Amino acid sequence: MNSPVIVVGSGPTGLLLAGDLATAGVPVTLVEKRPHGISNLSRAFVLHARTLEQLDARGLADGLEAAGQPLDRLRLFGRLTIDLTGLPSRFNHLLVLPQYEVEKALERRAVEAGVDFRHDTEVTGLAQDATGVTVEVRGPGGAAESLRAGYVVGTDGMRSAVREAIGLPFPGRSVIRSVVLADVRLAEQPETLLTVNTVGDAFAFLAPFGDGYHRVIAWNRARNVADSEPLDLDEIKEVTRLALGRDFGMYDARWMSRFHSDERQAPAYRVGRVFLAGDAAHVHTPAGGQGMNTGLQDAANLSWKLAAVVQGHAAPDLLDSYQSERHPVGRAVLRSSGGIVRLAMAKRPWELALRAALTTVLDRVPAARRKAVGQITGIGYAYTAPRGSHRLTGTRVPDVALAGGRLYESLRGGRFVLVAPDAYDDRGAHKDRLTVDRWASDRRTTVLVRPDGYVAWAADSADAREIEAAVAAHVGR
Repeated sequence: MNSPVIVVGSGPTGLLLAGDLATAGVPVTLVEKRPHGISNLSRAFVLHARTLEQLDARGLADGLEAAGQPLDRLRLFGRLTIDLTGLPSRFNHLLVLPQYEVEKALERRAVEAGVDFRHDTEVTGLAQDATGVTVEVRGPGGAAESLRAGYVVGTDGMRSAVREAIGLPFPGRSVIRSVVLADVRLAEQPETLLTVNTVGDAFAFLAPFGDGYHRVIAWNRARNVADSEPLDLDEIKEVTRLALGRDFGMYDARWMSRFHSDERQAPAYRVGRVFLAGDAAHVHTPAGGQGMNTGLQDAANLSWKLAAVVQGHAAPDLLDSYQSERHPVGRAVLRSSGGIVRLAMAKRPWELALRAALTTVLDRVPAARRKAVGQITGIGYAYTAPRGSHRLTGTRVPDVALAGGRLYESLRGGRFVLVAPDAYDDRGAHKDRLTVDRWASDRRTTVLVRPDGYVAWAADSADAREIEAAVAAHVGR
């Protein structure tokens, strides 16, 4: 067997997943059909609060925060402003940062952890049996090779070779056609960090790279042409003027392209020993900037479970929870991002009336606004808990203060964290997989936090025997 796990695709999702496994001591091979190199042609530009929390648990968030630009307000539909400063998170903002900067940080971590990279290597087939998965690949120079692993994760994008090999459909449809992208210099600087607006049939979005160039994403609903249709800067400037009122003196385009935006989701994220994550499992419209964020959170959910099963600390049925937890989130993101773009491009009277009503509700009803912000930023999602569980089970834990420091510092290394009101002696039984700490406050609840920052078990009062049973059940042998 080449390695216990093969990850296919070295985008952000694959890099985080492979880095987590290697950090946990699981040998992992990462297969990527592209030659080595980080592309600056990425479409994602935003890290949301929940993703930043996950990156904080890996010691990466502070460096990315220093490289990016925080934005504490979102503007939707031209008139609704959503203030993020009240988010119950250390990261009470979104971070404007190109995807390639995230990939650089994740790749450095994966390399340092010992991930075996196979670039210029394309998956051509896959077969699984009761003991593992055989992956057929074509390497540099066209050489054919068979790789063997206990599990395979496809993080290889919308056109996933892994998804195709296991016979899963990718139902959905193209929502927006002939979106144009370009990296340009601007003679006039926008007044805001992110500039976005819709007027009639035209939409445009501007975001800075930080190197003197801006990414422009624009769409004219009235011009629905094939992705292969030639594109020039004049067309991009025209759509931008329609949507934003001016083109900011765009010049020196170093790259231009057309693409279409789909809404699709695989019916299953797991088939036997093969998993899907990120764009291989779900794709959404760019609205809300949730695509890369959702993929990274897929990886954070799956990685610790795979490590626990591979290392014999948990039964294989733990892996079933990846589907039950992440598939509903992907479906919800599909709905929310699609809803944003449809309302932004509303044209019919009833659509405009619906948008006006929704804007009023979000502006005036705090509970509705909190729910919307929780979905966009990712902090509002919780996982279904078993019947009879404590009310906190399955919920996200914010970066609470502990006697020994911050929770998300304690999560580094992929361990569970037991937070108790009083000292608890684990007797060293789980010392490699469990960190034990106490509340910095007088709180009395005992909470066992999973490596991905969600509550595995909690009790308002528990004795040492009950805690020991919970740790044995969740952290494993």
